[in-house]
Amino acid sequence: MSGRIYQNVVLQLKENTDRTIGVMDGEGVVIACSELSLIGQRWTEYIPVVNNAAGALISSDGRTFKALNGWGNQFDYAAFAFGENDVSKAVCSVATVALNAAKAYYEEKHDRGSFIKDIISDNIMLGDIYMRAKELRVTADVARGVFVVRSLKKGESVPTDVVQAMFPDRQNDFVLSIGDGDVVLVRQMPEGAGFRELNKIASSIEESLRSGTESTVVVGIGTIATHLRDLAKSYKEAQISIDVGKVFDTEKYVINYENLGIGRLIYQLPTTLCEMFLQEVFKKNPIDALDKETLFTIHRFFENNLNVSETARKLFVHRNTLVYRLEKIKKLTGLDLREFDDAITFKVALMVKKYLTSRGIDS
Repeated sequence: MSGRIYQNVVLQLKENTDRTIGVMDGEGVVIACSELSLIGQRWTEYIPVVNNAAGALISSDGRTFKALNGWGNQFDYAAFAFGENDVSKAVCSVATVALNAAKAYYEEKHDRGSFIKDIISDNIMLGDIYMRAKELRVTADVARGVFVVRSLKKGESVPTDVVQAMFPDRQNDFVLSIGDGDVVLVRQMPEGAGFRELNKIASSIEESLRSGTESTVVVGIGTIATHLRDLAKSYKEAQISIDVGKVFDTEKYVINYENLGIGRLIYQLPTTLCEMFLQEVFKKNPIDALDKETLFTIHRFFENNLNVSETARKLFVHRNTLVYRLEKIKKLTGLDLREFDDAITFKVALMVKKYLTSRGIDS
């Protein structure tokens, strides 16, 4: 926030009061004042006074303070007026209203959060990114992770304040409310961070927003953006992670784009092409000809890496019983799941079928 904006408001208010008024930042530095000689002074002794007031008017040592609107338990800026009587309190209250309005307008137009929001939403030209980053003192070429947090309950929003409280560093981390209830976290990552660090952050968010033992959100993770210009790409990847996860990983609540595998490719295919694929694979009988028990057997066979003995043990059936079921599947579909190529084809076909079902298409 620019002290110049606050100073303009203070000078306008000065014409209507004989009290000295101004603004102190979160480090106790006077950044704007009707008495120009006070600008730059550091009043660290008043920091705990304002913090303990929790946003209310508070008087101390002949000065009255009121924190401006902000996040978290620590104030970012506070208005002050000299004096402790009712007039000083009224002046401080009026100044707070005017300064909050200026702060809101400035942040809407110029603050870092709006800047990052414009980048991930593709609402800023590439050339303007460099200029605005320099103006707002946002480092362009550091690694950042992008996380999309979405409520599992339709129509409900993710509590932004909870996520903001987890990541209070507003200089380097950005918590943004975007779209229909989504919260986006853009977090600066340490050098060398990768897949594991991203998953750890996403898991901490999911766990913090649980209701008892029940998950209330799903968190999508994009690839690490090494430059500001890469944030939009990472944001789209995080969104895709959630969309693909709803189809292929319904039991997961933290989904990393780098871990989507073939599901990501299938999700981007035209549905007509998917329908043609299923028709070509299942020439003898459609996939719907397989009953639930047979499909359960197939899933267990895949989970155990096509190992007949291990699958039979997990299913609590004799090995010959499983072989019989696999032969039955071969007769119905023409695919022998004990053969790697046929198993791959069948696995992809199951995923394609699941994708079409999610789109409301019966094939």
